[in-house]
Amino acid sequence: MFNFTMDNYAFAGDISVIALCLVMTILLLTSFVSRNRTYRIFIAIIITLMTAALVNILYHYLLFKNDPLYYNQILILGVAYRSLLLYIFFLFSLYTAVVSGLEHQKARFVAILSSSLLIFLVLIDIVTTMNANELGIREGAWTINRNTVFTIGYFTYVILIAVLMRSVGKLLFKRVMLGFYGTMIIAVSVRLIQLYFQRTSLTTMSFVFPAIAMMYIIHSHPYNPTMGTVDVRAMEGMVRDLYSRKIPFAYLSLLLLEFDNKGLEIPLVMRSEIRRISSQYFKGAVVFQIGNGHLIMVVPKRRNPDIEKKIELILTDFRKQYERFQQPYKIIIGNSADELSRTNAYIGLIRSIHPRMRDNAIHFVGEKDNERFNQTYYVLEQLTDIFNRHDLDDPRILTYCQPVFNLKTGRYDTAEALMRLKLDNTGIVYPDLFIPLAEQNGLIHVLTEIILNKTCQEIRRLCDEGYDITRISVNVSVQELKDDNFCSDITRIIDDNNISGSQIAIEITESRNELDFMIMKEKIDELHKKGIRFYLDDFGTGYSNMERIMELPFDIIKFDRSLVMASGVDARSEKIVERLAHLFRDMNYSVLYEGIENDADEKRCEGMSASYLQGFKYSRPVPIEQLREFLK
Repeated sequence: MFNFTMDNYAFAGDISVIALCLVMTILLLTSFVSRNRTYRIFIAIIITLMTAALVNILYHYLLFKNDPLYYNQILILGVAYRSLLLYIFFLFSLYTAVVSGLEHQKARFVAILSSSLLIFLVLIDIVTTMNANELGIREGAWTINRNTVFTIGYFTYVILIAVLMRSVGKLLFKRVMLGFYGTMIIAVSVRLIQLYFQRTSLTTMSFVFPAIAMMYIIHSHPYNPTMGTVDVRAMEGMVRDLYSRKIPFAYLSLLLLEFDNKGLEIPLVMRSEIRRISSQYFKGAVVFQIGNGHLIMVVPKRRNPDIEKKIELILTDFRKQYERFQQPYKIIIGNSADELSRTNAYIGLIRSIHPRMRDNAIHFVGEKDNERFNQTYYVLEQLTDIFNRHDLDDPRILTYCQPVFNLKTGRYDTAEALMRLKLDNTGIVYPDLFIPLAEQNGLIHVLTEIILNKTCQEIRRLCDEGYDITRISVNVSVQELKDDNFCSDITRIIDDNNISGSQIAIEITESRNELDFMIMKEKIDELHKKGIRFYLDDFGTGYSNMERIMELPFDIIKFDRSLVMASGVDARSEKIVERLAHLFRDMNYSVLYEGIENDADEKRCEGMSASYLQGFKYSRPVPIEQLREFLK
């Protein structure tokens, strides 16, 4: 009979591993709502850790029995334990490649390399174990020889994962990387300490540390404990998961206007009702908090075959709560659609509908809503691509212009440049759709650079052909002026096309913001030195501060079509518009009336201090190449 001592191993280490893994599994199943590939790999890591801990407990239990009858089982369990730990390393490397968004070819290479290493190490371990006994007999006692193959494999995988993490460092948030690095260092340190003291109790536990980091950093979608909601990132994950598994779902959006507009927290008593409603009516439904007062519930249809009936019940319940709390709201209800799920754009769709709704209204999303939003989303994708490419000759931007009649010279010697988008899926897109999108998403300046460049190119061609063109104006958004490089970008494009700055004008709409006013004045002063002229666009619409206008060095005041129409209502209105125009003329501004549609408009504006006239009477917007017909 041989004697075996357990001085270098304690069951508590592996029992703790099993307990921790069970806790992580419970937390994941109750708080993580999407089941994507990253999630599945992580679950595989936890299951493998528990299996390895169980195998290691059984392995040492048989050793403790000190019975030669279990010799072969001990050998098999030893190989299985080490193989499971190496398999966890393989899953770690695969997980890192997936969660970092590594491109397909590189991720595939990592998977092949890591799996090949796993197979090689396991085969070597099996062969070594068969040819050289894992258990040796020394002075009547069984002793466990340190397995050199596993140690080499362990540190080989550590190096591989370290190299992989370094290669994906630019793809991950810095603090995420620091979290991974820190836990890996602790895990390796525990392994080295065990090797030094010839202990094995915490070998499995050292693999748990990186798993805890993964769960906290990547898979942490905690519920709001007082309302039962999850954050927006979790919603994106759930939509991805349902779409990948072809599971249809419905969504119910609740916007509580007061809390959303003011950034206030929803009171506890209302949170309690939201928690009750979200859990009472649907199976498997999850509520996501998008903003302070914006909640979206996602309801899988497979688990709720009577969903239409339940929606009616929940709306009835909500109306009762409205009578109680009297909080203004907007509710949007819709069903999943493939294109929206593919792009994960439900929040964008809902936000695009909100401005079209009245307060305390319910909107059921229809096919037209989806089509309209899909077009908008597609246009935004194209604008983003135009922005990223920064190609000043991008063929998707078409340059149109509307000729302007000069009353002093009696000919068309100026024009306004206008943009159109020409996209594969939609054809021509007009500015009223894409300009607000570009402004809202910070993409507008590149569009201005492109239209300015194409306008300058056309001016250069016209001059080379002998046409007399005084200038063409280009519209600029006020927010562009905040860019420190705005003036240098404008002058660079003009200089690159070898035209005079005086042949370009910039049209700007007045802003209420004090900071915008100061920036606008500074930029106008700077570009005036280049000879560029400035138009105040849309005068007469909404807010107009005469004092501010007088302080800004504009050259031309562009009276909006609304003033042209108002002047034709009665003699009093005409006199008001005429006096305004006369005031500007006396202060050396030129006045341009836009929206001239007939002879009556033309005659009336000529008598109201007009210098320039623009409108459909003379021409609709035409491709800029057709400007030659007017210059002749």
